[in-house]
Amino acid sequence: MNASSTLGREWFGNIRGDVLAGLVVALALIPEAIAFSIIAGVDPKVGLYASFCIAVVIAFTGGRPGMISAATGAMALVMVTLVREHGLQYLLAATLLTGVLQIIAGALKLGSLMRFVSRSVITGFVNALAILIFMAQLPELIDVPWTVYAITAAGLGIIYLFPYLTRAVPSPLVAIVSLTILSIWLGLDIHRVGDMGELPDSLPQFLLPDVPLTWDTLAIIFPVSATLAVVGLLESLLTAQIVDDLTDTSSNKNRECAGQGIANIAAGLLGGMAGCAMIGQSVINVKSGGRGRLSALVAGSVLLVLVVYGSEWVSQIPMAALVAVMIMVSIGTFSWRSILNLRTHPKSSSIVMLGTVIVTVFTHDLAKGVLTGVLLSGLFFARKVGQVLHVGSESQDDGSARRYVVTGQVFFASANAFVDAFDFREVLETVRIDLSDAHFWDLSAVGALDKVVLKFRREGTMVEIIGMNEASRTMVDRLGVHDKPEAEHLMGGH
Repeated sequence: MNASSTLGREWFGNIRGDVLAGLVVALALIPEAIAFSIIAGVDPKVGLYASFCIAVVIAFTGGRPGMISAATGAMALVMVTLVREHGLQYLLAATLLTGVLQIIAGALKLGSLMRFVSRSVITGFVNALAILIFMAQLPELIDVPWTVYAITAAGLGIIYLFPYLTRAVPSPLVAIVSLTILSIWLGLDIHRVGDMGELPDSLPQFLLPDVPLTWDTLAIIFPVSATLAVVGLLESLLTAQIVDDLTDTSSNKNRECAGQGIANIAAGLLGGMAGCAMIGQSVINVKSGGRGRLSALVAGSVLLVLVVYGSEWVSQIPMAALVAVMIMVSIGTFSWRSILNLRTHPKSSSIVMLGTVIVTVFTHDLAKGVLTGVLLSGLFFARKVGQVLHVGSESQDDGSARRYVVTGQVFFASANAFVDAFDFREVLETVRIDLSDAHFWDLSAVGALDKVVLKFRREGTMVEIIGMNEASRTMVDRLGVHDKPEAEHLMGGH
């Protein structure tokens, strides 16, 4: 498929679905952008401008059509201390640097590292995010009038039942519009979008951050920018993977890294905070029929028009209606099958999934949760592969020699088992170590081979190594000492 047909399909292959889905996302973005601004300690317009800018720019630069990026809670949490101690201008400078670091990550093709994130980690990430999305709605449902519960229940009813009538219009959009009209008509005294903060009344303006261009400034913003870049890319790449699965399509992860960077630079220059992909909004978009780049462009553009020119109407949207939409997202995002799979999947996979969920939910930090999952996956994998190593032996030359046959992978987790498999007390003239079916991976493996060879030589036994593959031989020649002059000193020292 050539580039022009791909471009046409990504932009105009689903115009009606993308436009309607974009409208739903725009409405759902508003209270979230305001809430995340409050978390970060900045004016609501900083989050709203960021969400508009990032959504529009990522539509053109991103590697995953149909995915929504904007201001997010995970990023807002990282900004709190910087804003409190140094103010908004330093946050804008940090946002620009975040973008630069993400572009560098894209150029270095770090998006390819996603292949090291196991399915169990992704499932845990999804489940944790679903729980966090639901928990974020609880303040709107505690100590409130009964009318709030009624509106929320009505919203859920419309969202789940309206598709049985028609799928021509996304049911979350129907719920938001109809419940807003109903609450205005009945004059209900409930929490509305306008109660969360003042909406901006002007378009964003291009400006450079008002900070001194010194090493001191860089020292202040770099740690925050580096954290923002990592958290942003982690959340964006995992969200891209989830949207890939939902839509049964593939995406360009390295382009997504660079695209997020360009979007954040644009946000910083227009007075917005750093952002990344939003799994909740991306799921709303996909469930509402959004598949192409047009959905993100519509979401960002409509968001700006609504808050600047339609703030009188937007401010009247009941928070309960948006809570219903977000509850739908949390229910749809959670992998319910993973609960059943706890009984059938390997225990190690279940522990990785649960570890990711628990750490993410308790720290409210997606990066820490995913890092926990990746580390657990690595430990279980190393343990499993380390146990596969087998060393067999047979007597040769009328008992004066012994041939050891090594099968499997020798690396840090199996190096000790490799050494323990040899009998150094047996009186032999020659030991032959057959490595035809083995591979040496790291410094620990080479060190183990050195240890075995030198121990046998100390006992007066000649060692022959046979069948070593070229990659292992290259590493042993470079890092090993048993066949180098210093080996004599090592032997002499004992």
